[in-house]
This record gives sequence, C-alpha cells and structure tokens, in this order.
Amino acid sequence: MKYGIHLPHAGDQATPALIRRHAERAEDLGLEDVWVSEHIIVPRDKFPRSPLFFDPVLSLTWAAAVTKRVKLGTTVLVLPMRHPLPLAKELATLHNFSEGRLIMGAGSGWLKEEFAALGVPFEERGRRLDEGIAMMRAVWSEDPVTFKSRYIPAVIEGMTMTPMPVSPIPLWFGGSAEPALKRTIRIGDGWHGSSLTADQAAPIIKRLRDARPGPDFTISMRVQWDGTDRGVLRALVDSYAAIGVQHLLIAPQDRNVDDWEKVTEGVGALVA
Repeated sequence: MKYGIHLPHAGDQATPALIRRHAERAEDLGLEDVWVSEHIIVPRDKFPRSPLFFDPVLSLTWAAAVTKRVKLGTTVLVLPMRHPLPLAKELATLHNFSEGRLIMGAGSGWLKEEFAALGVPFEERGRRLDEGIAMMRAVWSEDPVTFKSRYIPAVIEGMTMTPMPVSPIPLWFGGSAEPALKRTIRIGDGWHGSSLTADQAAPIIKRLRDARPGPDFTISMRVQWDGTDRGVLRALVDSYAAIGVQHLLIAPQDRNVDDWEKVTEGVGALVA
C-alpha cells in the first residue's frame, strides 16, 4: 500500500505556509504523494463551511518548489470547466518543473452553478471531459498537431504546443457512476475513488481489475480520518488493502479544523 495526504490548501486554515510545511513533512516522512482538490467559484449557500480554495495547479507548483521526491496529485480537476489548451500548458509545465511527478486526477464535476458561472454547459460535461482529455493528449504528444473538436471551441490545424511533458502524465479518473467507470476502463491509468466504504468499493474494484489487470493500472481511494485513533486508521487501511486498493489518499475529516498535523503524522507512522 502507498500513502498520500491532502494538503491544507482549502478551508479556513489554508495558508501558503501550511501548504509548504505539510508538503515538506510528507516528503520527510516517506509518503508517496501530496494532493489538492478544486473549486473555482461556488454558490455561498451550498458552502456553509469555508469556500476558500487556492488554485490546485499553483498550489502543487508551490509544493513542487520545496520538495524533490513526493508525487503531486489532483483530487480531482474538474476538466470540463476549463479549456483544455491552457490547462495542458499549465500541467505540462508543472510536470516538467517537478521532473515528472504529476498525477492528474480528473472528473466530470457535480456543481451545476459553478459550470453556469463559467459559461460551460453542465449537460455536456461528460462529452467535454472525453474531448478535453483527447485534446490534451494530442498536444502533449504530436508536433505538429491537428485536432478536430466538436464540443470545445478550438481550431487546431498544424499547430505546436511545447514543451511537451518529459514523461507521460498518469491519468486517474474519479467517480463511480457508470459513465465514469467505462471511461476509466477505456482510457484511464488508474481509478481514484472517494467516499466509498470497502464493502461499497469492492465490486467496483473487481470490475475494474477484471478489465484492466495489468500493473500499469492503479486502484486508489480517497478516505477521511479524524487524526485521533491510529488503530482506526490501521483498520481502515487493512479493509481497503483486502479488496485490492493499492494507494490511499488520507484527508482530514474536517478541512476547516487545523487537524492536518495529526493526520500527516499518523499517515507517516504507517510507513515508519
């Protein structure tokens, strides 16, 4: 089992100093990776907790600058909300600056008001996700590149986007709905599940592993822990390991409470 932590880049306590501190501590403890999530703009009435979110790509760039080894993941980027070309440039830059440490966790999104504020049709988010991934992979691997788009406004004919990533950027899809699972099987390098117990995740993991049995496909799960009882954390780890989970991202139970210290140290004890 490999372990990662969520960086404190969201919620009342989030600061650049804390992001840096926990990225450095994760590396010192021997953890595999550090992660950030995403919202760009949110309806205030749906976020009674703090709506503060630092930008995920810039937060990981900040973390990359103070680390050398830990991988850098997004849990998850809502790709349909963004135009793929500037995002592809940003991610390739981060991947290259960090010497190939980026893991792109991606999803289709759920917050309709956020899509509306950004002028993106919510009902097209699945199709835009598929097309956006294809567009990004094209500009990351072809020079010159020609790409015919249907849903995303773009005219790409005989064009160049460099520098390309120094290595392929792993793509882990979130979501457990049928379209998400089919997409993961078809084009993903891994599955990054969330908010599922081991019993709930077991049949999904069996289906994914039956379809993608190779070592190039990773099964990951995002879970929450309150940072108090390390026996509870150990039991949580064992329950997911038993169903074939290879990687756990462990996030605080409440991001508005400054319990990152306890979570980071507790996760670090798993690899001591």
